[in-house]
Amino acid sequence: MNLSRIFIDRPIMTALLCFAILLFGTVAFARCQWPRCQRRLPTIQVTAALPGASPETMASSVATPLEREFSTIAGIQSMNSVNSQSSTAITVQFTLDRSIDAASQDIQAHIAAAGGRLPATMPRPPSYQKVNPAEQPVFYLALVSDTLPLYTVTNYADVLLASAFPW
Repeated sequence: MNLSRIFIDRPIMTALLCFAILLFGTVAFARCQWPRCQRRLPTIQVTAALPGASPETMASSVATPLEREFSTIAGIQSMNSVNSQSSTAITVQFTLDRSIDAASQDIQAHIAAAGGRLPATMPRPPSYQKVNPAEQPVFYLALVSDTLPLYTVTNYADVLLASAFPW
């Protein structure tokens, strides 16, 4: 006997079964514990500069001491660094239950503690800022013109393009 034949021959049973599935699904959906993802991810970005240093030097003499110091902070979910010519950027993301203000105080204290292990030729100590990774741009748009002056192109972008895309 074909399984679909059972449902075709018994329409009342089919309707009751569909209603029961809908009812149980609605109750289960209402009882689900959904995570609170609207919160801002506690993320801090630390930047440091050492003029004339190669990316390898930035990684070994600036990023590594800072990362070692930051690794002792409680509640870190992930940490990564990007080293380029004369600069490094370390992004430290904390767990959702961690306060961004308390995390920034910990970062500031650990930057000060790592000061003795950083190169003495750094023009200024590393700085930090609170960031939200969700606010990163989706795409960049560049406008150029060989015939129009830059202020005309900028005006075109501000007036026409910005009003056409009101995000």
